[in-house]
Amino acid sequence: MNATIIDPLQGDFPEVIEEYLEHGIMKCISFNRRGTLLAAGCSDGSCVVWDFETRGIAKELRDKDCVAAVTSVCWSKNGHHILISAADKSLTLWDVIKGEKLYRTTLQQTPLQARLHPGGSSSESTLCLVCPFSSAPMIVDLCTQTTTTLPVTLTERVNGPIPPSKSKFSDGSAQYTPTAACFNKYGDLIYVGNSVGEILIIDHKNIRVCGVVPIVGGALIKNIVFSRDGNYLLTNSSDRTIRIYENLLPLKSSLKVLDDMHEASSDVEMLKVVGSKCLSLFRDFQDSVTRVHWKAPCFSGDGEWVVGGSASKGEHKIYIWDRAGHLVKILEGPKEALMDLAWHPVHPIVVSVSLTGLVYIWAKDYTENWSAFAPDFKELEENEEYVEREDEFDLMPEIEKVKESETNEDDEVDVTTVDKDTSFSDSDISQEELYFLPADPCPDVSVHPEKHTESTTELGDCKNSDSPFSEETGIDAQGLNHDSNQIEGMEISGGEDIGGASLKRRRKPSEKVLELRAQKRL
Repeated sequence: MNATIIDPLQGDFPEVIEEYLEHGIMKCISFNRRGTLLAAGCSDGSCVVWDFETRGIAKELRDKDCVAAVTSVCWSKNGHHILISAADKSLTLWDVIKGEKLYRTTLQQTPLQARLHPGGSSSESTLCLVCPFSSAPMIVDLCTQTTTTLPVTLTERVNGPIPPSKSKFSDGSAQYTPTAACFNKYGDLIYVGNSVGEILIIDHKNIRVCGVVPIVGGALIKNIVFSRDGNYLLTNSSDRTIRIYENLLPLKSSLKVLDDMHEASSDVEMLKVVGSKCLSLFRDFQDSVTRVHWKAPCFSGDGEWVVGGSASKGEHKIYIWDRAGHLVKILEGPKEALMDLAWHPVHPIVVSVSLTGLVYIWAKDYTENWSAFAPDFKELEENEEYVEREDEFDLMPEIEKVKESETNEDDEVDVTTVDKDTSFSDSDISQEELYFLPADPCPDVSVHPEKHTESTTELGDCKNSDSPFSEETGIDAQGLNHDSNQIEGMEISGGEDIGGASLKRRRKPSEKVLELRAQKRL
C-alpha cells in the first residue's frame, strides 16, 4: 500500500466487499506472514492456497486419507509449511512447494485449532499447540509423535510436570470445555484461557504455571490471540466482551524474566502477583445495545485496529474498533453466518468466510485525490475563466530560468542496497521466506486431438532451434525452414492454429537443408 497517497482522514480500515473467492465449501482461512498467499481449509479435507495478488489458485493440498472438514490452517514462519487439522482427529504438516505430506498423525480428540511454534529453529519446526474439543490443550511433536498435556486450572500441579502423558498420543483424561491457547511472539511461553476466567502463563518446556491473570466476572474465555508485534493480547469471553491486555514482558527472553521474578512456588496469590506484572488490562470492547457474541476476533496487521465478527446466525457483520475503544465501522455483508475472518498482515484488507463457503474480501473504498499526484492540481466546483500567463507556452518559462537546480548531479545513487521492511520487525532474517508459489503453465491443447499425429508432435518440439531434432530436420535459426517432404500435408496445431482453422505451409528447401542432405548421402 502506498501510504503517501492515502488520505489520513478516511481511516486505514476496509469498507466494502471488493470481490469474493469461490472453491468448494471453505471453512477457515489464514494468511502467510507477508500476506501474499492465503490458505483456505475446505469441507472435503483439502486446503487451497490462493495467490492473493492475482486472486488465483496457486496450489491445492489434497490428502486421500482425509475427507473430513478442515478445522484450522496455520502457516510456518517462513511460509514453506502448512499445518492442517481436520475433524477426523488428524494433524498433517505439508510442504507447500512440493505439495507433499511431511508428517501426519491422529489424536484422541478432534482438534479445533492447531498452531505451529513461531520459532524458526529446526527442533521447533515440528512442535505445535493443539486445542482439542473436549480435553486440555497439548503440545504435539509431529516428528516423535508425542504429546504433552498442559494445565488449565490452578488445582492441577503447577510446579512440575503433570503425571506422565508423553506417550504416543495419550488421551487428555479429564473432561474440559474447549480451551483457548496461543504462543507468545517467540514461543517460549503459552497463554491459556480457561473456563473460570483466568489466563495462565505456562512454561511449556517444564509444564509449569508461571503466572495467573484473573478476568473480571470469571467468564469462559473462548478466544485468545496476540497481536503480530507481540505487544498486546486479546481475549474473547462468554460475557460478550473483548478485552485487550498490554504485554509488560520483553518480547525476547520472556521466560528468563519470569524466572527472575520469583522462585518456583505453588502459592496462588504469588502467581497472581506475577501475572499482574505480565499483563495489564488496556481496553475492553462490547456492543452495549445488541449484546452480541463475538467470533474470530483479531488485530490488524499493525495492531492499531481490533476486529470481531458477529456470532449471530443469519448475519455477516464485522465490527472494527480503534485501540482507544471507539467503534469506527460496522461492515454488513450478505445474510449468511460468519465462520472465520483474518486481517491482512500489511494492507487494510479483511477476509471473511461465510457459512456457504465463500470467502469475501473487504477493502477500502478509495476516493480519487489527484492532488496527491500533482500538488498544483486544483479542484473546481464550477467553471472558471482561465487566463494564461504570458510565458506559459515558452520553451523555457521565465520562472524556471530563475530557479536554480537543487539536484546535486555528483551524488551517487545507491541502487543495490535493499531497505529493511519496517512492517516486519525481523525482516532481515527472512531471506529464505516463501513469498510466492511458482506457477506451472498449462500446456496448449490441440484444437484437433484426433489429428494429433507423430508429425504434429515433432512440429511442437521444433520450436527450439537448439534442439537435436532441429539439426536433423534442417531448421534454421528462426525454426521456420523445414524439410518439404515433412511439412507437406502437416497441420499446424496449438499456438499456431489461428481461429480454429487448419493452416498448411509449403516451403522450398533452404540451402542449409540441401547441404545437410548432400552430407547424409555421402
